[in-house]
Amino acid sequence: MEFESILLPGVDAKRPFIIAGPCSAETEEQVMETARELSARGVKMFRAGIWKPRTKPGGFEGVGVKGLPWLKRVQEELGMYTAVEVATAGHVREALSHNVDILWIGARTSANPFAVQEIADALEGIDIPVFIKNPVNPDLDLWIGAIERVYNAGIRRIAAIHRGFSTSDKKIYRNLPQWHLPIELHRQLPNLPLICDPSHIGGKRELIAPLCQQAMDLNYDGLIVESHCNPDKAWSDAAQQVTPAVLDFILNTLVIRDMTQSTESLTALRRQIDELDDSLLELLAKRMRVSNEIGVYKKEHNMPILQEQRYDEILKTRIAQAEKMDMDGEFMKTVLVAIHEESVRHQMIIME
Repeated sequence: MEFESILLPGVDAKRPFIIAGPCSAETEEQVMETARELSARGVKMFRAGIWKPRTKPGGFEGVGVKGLPWLKRVQEELGMYTAVEVATAGHVREALSHNVDILWIGARTSANPFAVQEIADALEGIDIPVFIKNPVNPDLDLWIGAIERVYNAGIRRIAAIHRGFSTSDKKIYRNLPQWHLPIELHRQLPNLPLICDPSHIGGKRELIAPLCQQAMDLNYDGLIVESHCNPDKAWSDAAQQVTPAVLDFILNTLVIRDMTQSTESLTALRRQIDELDDSLLELLAKRMRVSNEIGVYKKEHNMPILQEQRYDEILKTRIAQAEKMDMDGEFMKTVLVAIHEESVRHQMIIME
């Protein structure tokens, strides 16, 4: 797939380009006040939720179509571009009829191929930038599938929005970043612009700054950040919105790495990494051979594959060892679980 530039006239091409605005368009006054404050700080693209998919009924689900003229006013009075989320063909038609400049497909919608196809069909023959958020679940193929459906409708100005992935573990993030997934997306679709949504990843305004910096360190093209003139009084997602002034401070403190520098000086260190990776692969292959021998033994002695006590012991001792060696325990758990799953798969083949 070959994509065209998503940058609209007058938008600075330097990294990062910024899309900002409230989670929801609540009132005309709130929209205009927020837009004025953002525009005064150089933001050219204004986002606002018109239709809000909520987890449970009864909550604020957006003002709907009556908010679209407010965005038209933002365009006319401030010269800003506008962006809204669409989840149905009807949303697409309404947004286009009010001259919205950018559409995005949300995480719940991108997880549903039927819904994405309906939107793609409504976009047939339309030339407009369309941004596609990752599905709520960490399924790279589903994300790429949503991008392909929109691409097949003739849309070439496409970008991917990384907003994190749903998790039951809410200790730190609202949605786990799982940075390896957008990195792999970029590897497969290298000319697809990548935008980070730190508001939905973090879920807390204090996490927005570090997440923005991480995105820049990973060479993301842009940021889409929820900004509200009075975030504590927001009708939806108050905890993850920042004022335009705070957003401006965050953006002005970002460190943008020089991506044009030569990496020749890293050659020796990279050679060490290659040699270590070779050693790791050899050790893993040897470990799998031992697992196969264990599988043969279990089959001969009519033993079950899963030995829970042994597995628990391995997890506890290896994670403790890793932490003593200054490695993250969760990282080591992920590695050990993957190795165990592969060992079990080998032994199941032997048992057949």
